Amino acid sequence: MSENSTNEAVSAQSAARTDAQWREMLSPTEYQVLRQGGTERPFTGEYVDTETTGVYECRACGAELFRSTTKFHSNCGWPSFFEPLAEDRVRYIEDSSMGMKRVEVRCAACDSHMGHVFEGEGFNTPTDLRYCINSVSMRLVPDAQGE
Repeated sequence: MSENSTNEAVSAQSAARTDAQWREMLSPTEYQVLRQGGTERPFTGEYVDTETTGVYECRACGAELFRSTTKFHSNCGWPSFFEPLAEDRVRYIEDSSMGMKRVEVRCAACDSHMGHVFEGEGFNTPTDLRYCINSVSMRLVPDAQGE
């Protein structure tokens, strides 16, 4: 099965889930962040300072979203990345819920909330973007030893 076919299958399966099914498969914190657009408290997430190499996937559906090679330390309290694995892996929504304009990042496969992306903050990265992502929204799959 090709990668696109796999992503389409994940997306179709996730879209078919009911709210009750999401509540059953996710912990209360995961549900609050992934399905209700919540945010974990800064500096509390398991991946804030992680430097393990691997791929970060959506905790709700398993879609691969970010690589550790694009992760950087921004000292903002959440894991930061300068780009997604591919642009078709995420989708963007304008968010003005906190009295300011922000861009929400969601998993393209299952529409789960990941965090937000900010531009023009002056970080020394190739894109000058900071994808500020909740640890609880992701699961790190470490690279196999020796790769």
